[in-house]
Amino acid sequence: MSGQLRPAARRVSARTWFDLATVAIALTLYSIAWPTLFVTHDVAAGLAPLLAAFAAFPILLVRINPSLGWAISAGSALLFSVVLQPWPDNDLPFQVVHVIVLFVLLFAVALRAALPIVVVAWAAQSMLFATTMPGSAEGPLWGWVVGFGALALFGYLLRIVVASRRKLERQEEVTELERARRAILEEKARIARDLHDVVAHHMSMVVVQAQTAPYRITDLDPAARTEFESIGATARTALNEIRGLLGVLRSDGQLPEHAPQPRAVDVPELCASAQRAGLPVEWTVTGELEAVPETTGLTVYRVVQESMANSARHAPGAPVLVAVAVAPDAVTVTVRNAPSVTPSRPGAGGGHGIDGMRTRVEAVGGSLAVGPTEDGGFEVSAKLPTP
Repeated sequence: MSGQLRPAARRVSARTWFDLATVAIALTLYSIAWPTLFVTHDVAAGLAPLLAAFAAFPILLVRINPSLGWAISAGSALLFSVVLQPWPDNDLPFQVVHVIVLFVLLFAVALRAALPIVVVAWAAQSMLFATTMPGSAEGPLWGWVVGFGALALFGYLLRIVVASRRKLERQEEVTELERARRAILEEKARIARDLHDVVAHHMSMVVVQAQTAPYRITDLDPAARTEFESIGATARTALNEIRGLLGVLRSDGQLPEHAPQPRAVDVPELCASAQRAGLPVEWTVTGELEAVPETTGLTVYRVVQESMANSARHAPGAPVLVAVAVAPDAVTVTVRNAPSVTPSRPGAGGGHGIDGMRTRVEAVGGSLAVGPTEDGGFEVSAKLPTP
């Protein structure tokens, strides 16, 4: 049975527990104030329950409305000090229960109410105690003023600390959400780059093979030519759909990858693969590709890959020259294609290739130059430092 009660107790909120505790305290104070009222003051028996209620029950408002509870308690205390007649052996104008409730409610006002209300409550309660408590004949009791001021100041400072901690917690939650959002955006950007660099590149090679097959293979019958044309059209449609997907995935704040797969030493194999696919490409390598750092080598590979894919899309059939020169302080990559011998297909533009290359090159501290050549071709040139 007790095992079943524990989960139910956990489900009760802290606010509910506080309210239950407040009710228990109020009932306890009331049970003390009622019988002891006859000991401290000359009160009619019929008024005792009502007067004890005014002394104890304002504490029930400590969470809901502490300012109203304090006003009721302070007003009744002032009224009791004027109307009630204490017994000769009692110096207090109202009960100790009333004093306790006023202390608690002033502290609650300092925690919850606006600053002007806190100041008014402190001043009024200080004046009430200074003029009604024993010793008022010798003048105001500044001890009450200082004591209540310290109590109100402590409550107000505690309120500021709690508010600051809550604000800090909310800010930490916002920061954590922003960090998670940025991680998602970075992952989306990485996926977009991989899709563009890998899938789009190989799809471009399919388009090149399909478009150049009628020129490379002799004695093709009309059915085969139609089939190659269909393959090229399907591949171009797939490329356009990939570009649409990249538009969804791409976002600002792209970061360079820290664990690349391709390296600079893989550039010759990349060129050979493109050549086998039908792209008329030649390549020259100067220096040691093995000496190029991994991050820089990945950028070299992606620049060559993207440049050849662009040449295949925009200048099908045009010869492509790839030159990679490795120096002690930098790597220079140049990809140049001659003027196109076959008109490019509609819809071949509109991608993110040059922007992606520029992002990668600048991420490693390099520079990228792209533009047409004097003979009508196109050239991509990148210079990357090798720290």
